[in-house]
Amino acid sequence: MHIQNLVHPQLTIDHLITDNSQSCCFYGENNSGIDTFLQLLEGRLSDFSGATVELDRDPGFLSFQGQQEILEEEIRNDDSDFMNRIDPGTTAAAFLGDFEKVQPLLDAFNMEQCLNTGFRQLSSGQCRKLIMLREVIQGTRTIILQSPYDGLDVGSCKELNHALEQLSKQDITVILLVSSTQDIPPWCSHLGIFKEQRLAHWGTKEDILSFLEPAPESTHPEDTPFTEGDLQATAPPASQKDELIRLKNGFAGYGTTTLFAGLDLEVFSGDHTLIYGPNGCGKSTLLDILTGDNPKCYANDLRMFGVKRGGGESIWQLKQKMGIISPSLHQSHRIPGTALHVVLSGLFDSIGLYEKVSTTQIKQAKRWIDWLGLQESTDKPFRQLEFAKQRLILIGRALIKKPRLLIFDEATQGLDDKNRYKLLGLLDLIADERLSTILYVSHRTDEYRPFFKQKIQLDAYNV
Repeated sequence: MHIQNLVHPQLTIDHLITDNSQSCCFYGENNSGIDTFLQLLEGRLSDFSGATVELDRDPGFLSFQGQQEILEEEIRNDDSDFMNRIDPGTTAAAFLGDFEKVQPLLDAFNMEQCLNTGFRQLSSGQCRKLIMLREVIQGTRTIILQSPYDGLDVGSCKELNHALEQLSKQDITVILLVSSTQDIPPWCSHLGIFKEQRLAHWGTKEDILSFLEPAPESTHPEDTPFTEGDLQATAPPASQKDELIRLKNGFAGYGTTTLFAGLDLEVFSGDHTLIYGPNGCGKSTLLDILTGDNPKCYANDLRMFGVKRGGGESIWQLKQKMGIISPSLHQSHRIPGTALHVVLSGLFDSIGLYEKVSTTQIKQAKRWIDWLGLQESTDKPFRQLEFAKQRLILIGRALIKKPRLLIFDEATQGLDDKNRYKLLGLLDLIADERLSTILYVSHRTDEYRPFFKQKIQLDAYNV
């Protein structure tokens, strides 16, 4: 890679040269220019002239947008309605093709048992591993990965680190783009830092590490999107304990595969709950059952907000009391609309905005967008925003109505340290002020907050 004198409205690179002997990592916060750098590598950036830009030929990519596009294609080809059964779509084996070429990596990634599973049925972390394996099979000599550790459990992160280190030793150029300082791998030889839409530092990792700023701390934000009236009107008495979730002997699976069984889960108001476990153990499936987005919600002995599922209540009556952020919800936002429309849709629990909104509601949504630091994106099409900005907008959508139950599944995926800790600080405030009860799924141990009153290790219920 050779880039010289590149000047673009969203990216400046004075000088950057890499060679095949280097394993490179580029770090940058959201809005630092690192997402624009990825567009350049993908060949999607224009509006620059007079620059020297020589990129590696036919690189393989693992990016949030690429994963989203594959999932959308799978959804378009879903024939479940015509087959009178669940269409698994493209299986992992078919997706990979000649997977025997990467049998050692397949074993290292713990993906052998997933070969007959449809792509849509895999967890977000499993999908990311599968995409990377396919690039290796196709003989790609340069692999560019955007935040590859997001969505992976601790064990898979270690396996991925080992695999990437081995690839870098086999004449395959590995280029990582990360937004968290904790994700800078020990094996990379060179490090670049993007800041204020410029490649500010580049060189050997030992020389560049000193330029990194320490990770921010998670503290209550000095300003919040909540008004004083919000806090006073929402906080229930500390002694109040309403039943939000009761699941008895819960189970889930697909085909002949059981994800979990025998799960008892009770959540009362104020019982902030952490759910954790390895990729593929059913965490997202459990949340989809609770939100009514998985048909197993009717087969299980499940009460939501004191009402048994299947008792005549509509899914919309339940979702009025929930604020949800998840990879599947993110994938569902394929409709046109601005960032403002998406945040406002959280007041109506819809994918898209179809209701007339008041001036007060618009001011409320803009207050959230301003707090998220996305004022310039208010009227921009949601689908044209970078992945991290989309995720922040969806967080605003989940929180705007101050729901009784917040269901967050890998909510911070794609966010930099600053935005992650800003959100965690707000969740600390929400827990302290008893604004909502939090049900939280994350693989990142640094997100396990003191306010979690119960912790559920879901793989303990695998059979």
